[in-house]
Amino acid sequence: MIKSTKINEMKRYLFILLMIILNGVLVAQEGNNNAIVLELFTSQGCSSCPPADELLDTIKKEYASKNVFVLSYHVDYWNRLGWKDPFSSDSFTEYQREYAQHFLSRSIYTPQLVVNGSEHFTGSNGARVQSSLRRYSSSTSTNSITINSIKKEEKSIFLKYNVTGDPFERVTLALIVSERITKISKGENRNRTIKNSNIVANQIIETVRSGSVTINIPDWIQTEDELSVIAYTQDKDLKITDAAMVTL
Repeated sequence: MIKSTKINEMKRYLFILLMIILNGVLVAQEGNNNAIVLELFTSQGCSSCPPADELLDTIKKEYASKNVFVLSYHVDYWNRLGWKDPFSSDSFTEYQREYAQHFLSRSIYTPQLVVNGSEHFTGSNGARVQSSLRRYSSSTSTNSITINSIKKEEKSIFLKYNVTGDPFERVTLALIVSERITKISKGENRNRTIKNSNIVANQIIETVRSGSVTINIPDWIQTEDELSVIAYTQDKDLKITDAAMVTL
């Protein structure tokens, strides 16, 4: 009788423990129904950018499993000062100008961090980043993105995407290089070694809910580079409504 009672108590304990675990999983899943996207506009030619680059790398590691997506957009307007950023593009500069128009800013700057397309501040401001992450963690995505049928070739990546949910303005599919370490020999960061994370190498912008896209792989990408694709949707005000990532 005593043995039977102990067995029943053990079963009851295991049942309660199982319910706690399952409840924790459900809460985690429900609380993960959102996407937070951090876009850093940066340059290897900017002396103020390395601290922001380091902070972005830290966020990438600490929030890897928490639906937080980080992207480094390297602009080209610092290239005239002695060091040409190998990851820079005038199209990324134009994208930053789009944000400036929506934020009613008279100028663009680096390092600029844009959070969910809704606010911006100096990219090295760690306290502001943490505050934004806490605030947007309670938001809910209004779209859902899926990426499939991925095929990687030597010079191109082919994939299909699908967006469900509310109407949106556009979906960006960005080819990402996980990290690069570069020794700078000229310009404001002369003799410094800089680590850049989640570098946007190329991107395709679409305006329809589903389709097939081809993303060209730039010549500077090496065989050993870790690649991924980050897709995110935006409304007419550039506010981000969802994001997804696949590793290649």
